Amino acid sequence: MPDQKDLELLILGHTPILQIESHEEKRALNLLVRIAVSNRLPVYQWSVTEGLTRLDIDLGTQRHNSEPSDVLAHIKSSNTEGIFVLLDFEPYLSDPKNVRYIKEIAMAFDGGRNKLVLISHKINMPMSLNHSVARFDLSLPDEKALINIVNEEAINWQKQTGQKVSVDKKAVSRIVSNLKGLTFKDSRRLIRNAIVDDDAITESDIDAVMKAKYQLLNRDDVISYEFDTARFGDVGGMKKLKTWLHQREKVFHGQDNVHGIDAPKGLLLLGVQGCGKSLAAKAIAGIWNVPLLRFDFSALYDKYIGESESNLRSSLKTAEVMAPCVLWIDEIEKGISGGNDDGTSKRILGAFLTWLAENKSHVFVVATANNIEELPPELIRKGRLDEIFFVDLPNAEIRKQIFSIHMEKRQVAINDVNLDEVAQACDGFSGAEIEQVVVSAMYAVRTEDDGMNTKHLIDEIKATRPLSVVMAEQISELRMWAANRTVPVD
Repeated sequence: MPDQKDLELLILGHTPILQIESHEEKRALNLLVRIAVSNRLPVYQWSVTEGLTRLDIDLGTQRHNSEPSDVLAHIKSSNTEGIFVLLDFEPYLSDPKNVRYIKEIAMAFDGGRNKLVLISHKINMPMSLNHSVARFDLSLPDEKALINIVNEEAINWQKQTGQKVSVDKKAVSRIVSNLKGLTFKDSRRLIRNAIVDDDAITESDIDAVMKAKYQLLNRDDVISYEFDTARFGDVGGMKKLKTWLHQREKVFHGQDNVHGIDAPKGLLLLGVQGCGKSLAAKAIAGIWNVPLLRFDFSALYDKYIGESESNLRSSLKTAEVMAPCVLWIDEIEKGISGGNDDGTSKRILGAFLTWLAENKSHVFVVATANNIEELPPELIRKGRLDEIFFVDLPNAEIRKQIFSIHMEKRQVAINDVNLDEVAQACDGFSGAEIEQVVVSAMYAVRTEDDGMNTKHLIDEIKATRPLSVVMAEQISELRMWAANRTVPVD
């Protein structure tokens, strides 16, 4: 058992304090008890509700040591060599008296087999104690362990209910792959939930497992799970982008490991507002059949110093554990310029760029932007992301496709519509503006109680002032900048 061996080395080492951040408290305690017994060390557990208890043998509970300062005073004055475990001690580390007690305990324990072990889901250790602390992380189940959990839960369910569990091997393989990054406890819970639903593990369980995994991992509002990803059939044009993605799909999934070819890291979609950048980001996740995580960069910034960087690390860790996935950062320029005090935005950008360069997990970043002037040169230079694509205003043929897509989506008959004529009439319109033309024409048809025809669409086109007219100077400047610096999506 690697965990037991690694933890035992720390217990027998000279660092006086161990810090274990985990939701698997029971598992950590069992490891400590096994280590204590094999090394003939007593092991004690403290919690604010139960006081001090010996774990390796039953000697009752010392409830008079239930207060944090009392138990620390007791440990400091104790002549007993052993392991003292404090559960959920995090709130009491803000008390200077407790910090001083722990520091004195650390000095007394230094060099011996005595250990003070703190276990909680999160521990912010005071700076004055950091030099006396070793951190230990419980390992996560690998593929073999996860398959064993599936088999165990299937057997347990059959014993409990008498129902044999039907198992789809392909579905089990995908679920096992998707559960990587979760604890033993959480993995077992999700597998059991999949079985309980219908006495089976099938393809239909995969989406539910991924959603449940995301909910376990994400504890803030910085990353959201996009449950419905668009397919590329919902995107008009973008042939070059589609080709680029198809070429890299197998490498991204690890199905085509060619020596010298790195897995794709991501791309930047730059372009005119309303031309399909966000839809393309969703479609990438759809065509690659992976989860889509939407990363709100602007939500990183926190009023407390240091929390913004912590939020970034936590969010990127969530994405890594959800891999393979697409991490969509919409309007990234707004997020990067979101923190203007004490250099926070520069630190956030630096940390993000470092992660981009060093990340080995299969997280594909799709960043979208409207304003190139607000993007720092460090981000847009080659090497950070694999490519910069420009999403321009659609040409006549693509405008025709977009009309067809939105009319078919709304079950509007196109028998009386000359798509070539309406596509020519809306030169300079974005995809979003074409969609609104269709919607407005549908309202007009309802009032007339008549079928859709070419005139309805032409009338709505004439009544619309597209962004390419309203903001002609800015859009013209953007298109000129992109002409020789980016790859057109078509």
